[in-house]
Amino acid sequence: MFNHEYVGNIHIHSIHSDGKKDYAEIAEKAAEADLDFLIFNDHDYLKGGLDLHNEGFYGRILVLIGLEIGRQDHHYLGFNLKDMIRSDNLRPQAVIDEVNKQGGIGFLAHPFEKGMPFHERSVVYPWNDLSVTGFTGICLWNFTSRWKERIKTIFHGLFFLTFKYQTLKGPSHNTVIFWDNLCKQRRVSAIGGSDAHGSLFKWGPVNFIPLSYDFMLTTINIHIFLNRRIFKDFQAAKGDIYEAMREGRLFIANDRLYPARGFKFYFVSDDGSDILMGEEDHFQHGNLVVELPAKGEIRFIRDGLQLARTRGMQAVYRIAERGVYRVEVYRRLHFFGWRPWIFTNPIYLR
Repeated sequence: MFNHEYVGNIHIHSIHSDGKKDYAEIAEKAAEADLDFLIFNDHDYLKGGLDLHNEGFYGRILVLIGLEIGRQDHHYLGFNLKDMIRSDNLRPQAVIDEVNKQGGIGFLAHPFEKGMPFHERSVVYPWNDLSVTGFTGICLWNFTSRWKERIKTIFHGLFFLTFKYQTLKGPSHNTVIFWDNLCKQRRVSAIGGSDAHGSLFKWGPVNFIPLSYDFMLTTINIHIFLNRRIFKDFQAAKGDIYEAMREGRLFIANDRLYPARGFKFYFVSDDGSDILMGEEDHFQHGNLVVELPAKGEIRFIRDGLQLARTRGMQAVYRIAERGVYRVEVYRRLHFFGWRPWIFTNPIYLR
């Protein structure tokens, strides 16, 4: 059984591209945030090499190194790579093919990004070519992209700086629809990331870091499920984490709202067999089961359409037809209402 849960922050930028801290410094912050692993995705066009020699355990934090491949658009998060990949002169499909050739996995990054109107003049790095194939999945929820797109004036900036995590929107409507439609055709794993840079914001005489590593490592995380504990066997731990990401055996959570460790979503068929997030099986009658570490609003989704919702710390939903089932959970905050908290990968019952 895959009953060992590990929490990681991914899509992090370091001083090896346009981030502001090194691996060891960020790993120290991760330990303080009670994480288990980090994955760095520095930009290919700013890196000298893949730097796999820097992977390993930093104290108790497992550090892995991937890439964010792409310059102006079509950013692709590559993981479990063996060699450096340069995006220059490569079309998006060629990038995906090269990652697959190396035995890696890859995810479309912020495919429908809107940008920040106030400071960056809404510069975006979207996916314009959505006809590509062969990608492992999609980055469903990117903290930085979703946060900055709401900042239209200095007053918006002050408000959303004060209430960074309380006001964060969930994955964009376009991204969710795109993903749900893909999942009707095949298994498509969803991940979420912080896109942390630790960058300094400059506006006239004002200089500060709006999204520090300390903060970002406590926001959009992935919770993966393994069938064994992570010990000091680095290669085994690396393989297990990437396998879980490939298979979609994970959920995405804004852990700043409330730590989501302990959340469960699974299907129990009438014959007693269990199916977990990311798994696929022939349709059988049975129950979807959700267990929460704190009270929330649980929404059951089939093929992109909401079936039911209920509030509490657990829920059981009886299903009687085939489909792609997933769950969204919202948590109530005083003054802010129901905020997006957890998004699961689907259970595929064809």
